[in-house]
Amino acid sequence: MRQFNDKVLVQTKAGTLRGFQLDGMNCFYGVKYATAKRFMPPEPVAPWEGVVEASSYGYVAPLMSPNSPNMDLMIPHRFWVENEDCLSLNVWSKSLEGKKPVMVWLHGGGYAAGSSIEMVAYDGANMAEYGDVVVVTINHRLNILGYFDLSSFGEEFKNSGNAGQADIVCALEWIRDNIAGFGGDPDNVTIFGQSGGGGKVLSLLQTPAADGLFHKGIMMSGGAGRYRESVRHDREIAEMLIKQLGGTGVEILQTVSYDELVKADHAISPKLTELGLAGPMGGWAPVKNDWYVGSPWEVGYTEHAKTVPLMVGTVIAEMGAMMNNVPYKDEVPVEKRHEILAEQFGEATDEMIAQFKKVFPDKNELVLACMANRAGVLDFVQKRAEDCTADTFCYLFTYDFPYNGGTPAWHCADIPFAFHNANLVAICNGEGCDDLENAYFGAYMAFAHTGSPNGEGLANWPAFKTDTRATMYFDKVSQAKNDADTALQALHEKHAPDMFAMMRKRPMKVTF
Repeated sequence: MRQFNDKVLVQTKAGTLRGFQLDGMNCFYGVKYATAKRFMPPEPVAPWEGVVEASSYGYVAPLMSPNSPNMDLMIPHRFWVENEDCLSLNVWSKSLEGKKPVMVWLHGGGYAAGSSIEMVAYDGANMAEYGDVVVVTINHRLNILGYFDLSSFGEEFKNSGNAGQADIVCALEWIRDNIAGFGGDPDNVTIFGQSGGGGKVLSLLQTPAADGLFHKGIMMSGGAGRYRESVRHDREIAEMLIKQLGGTGVEILQTVSYDELVKADHAISPKLTELGLAGPMGGWAPVKNDWYVGSPWEVGYTEHAKTVPLMVGTVIAEMGAMMNNVPYKDEVPVEKRHEILAEQFGEATDEMIAQFKKVFPDKNELVLACMANRAGVLDFVQKRAEDCTADTFCYLFTYDFPYNGGTPAWHCADIPFAFHNANLVAICNGEGCDDLENAYFGAYMAFAHTGSPNGEGLANWPAFKTDTRATMYFDKVSQAKNDADTALQALHEKHAPDMFAMMRKRPMKVTF
């Protein structure tokens, strides 16, 4: 019989929290770390008397487009109640004593969507249990609430374009002040995130207000691609929204309901596209100002950022979900594979296949059609090796999943292994998955404890250096190789440089 205990109390700076314990794991859900008025900076939660329950997940940030069930076999999701009052976090710890490393999860979804509990694999219990760490997952403001730059309307809005990032900094301050009560070490904090979460890690490295609040970072399939400069049009968009809402000043953007704000945004969307003001991925991103210094691609690394160790990597087929259109790829005749790839790579197809097989002799060349981001990551870690004193460890997750006859690792596919939650995702339980999870999770936990992903029972993983260019390849058998796929990635980027263009292309189909 499983054991439950609801008498789990922790004294925080603001007051007493009551979580619960299940099979010895201490859980605290929906802990409010701050409050915020719309577009305004977050303020630490006010002190309280008595005991506050921490047994239900908090609200998640409202979305501007509705969720719809899809891909749940590949990426099982949870949908939760949305509300602007979403500044909460969740904590897992197997002991409230000691000084365990702290792992702080920054969810994906760009800067527009997602939540701390969106994916089933985000559950922190197994990571806390098997890694002897304290796990924290964070909700913060997103999209128009978190990244709308209204600074031109007045001093009070000067950092509205970074409100979501300011929420994360406030959460990290809460961790600094309170995590010892949960058995965590505030002087050993690792922030890690995937996709947009990886971007948030990079942004926080360039945010002086976050200096010293975390000590290591892990960027999974996000943030490390080449810098894409985009001109902001927040002022023009705000004026169009104000007019659409029937207002005369910026105050109406603060007072209308979120639903009205979103309806107005949807109403002006065609005009934004027509005028070229929409921007990619919804246009939401941190805003360079005197609070956030900007991308290191543009301004270089801050002196502090140069001292923070990083793990940085991608999966082999970021666009691998496209393989749903080519089920059982290993059964596709070689000639047909060539025909499919030629639609994308043209006269370079033979050279692409030859280079791919040189690096991955046992893998199906159709993976070439789904690759993205890796070339940018190699440039990123190269720049880190040149400019920074701290080590950077580069990886590539290359496993083929037992789905549709072998689906190459797609965007998000590695998350369950990082959390030691492969058992929660059906298709993460194929041949070699146990060894893969032990290697991937083991590297994460070694990095959290020591700043290096090396440890007993783990394959040797050298830091990325300009002369050796080491990458750890995670698969059924995981091993590090020097400068193995640089030429392949350069060739691939030359002929498929834009992942967003790939997303817009007609999905590849195959009949034979």
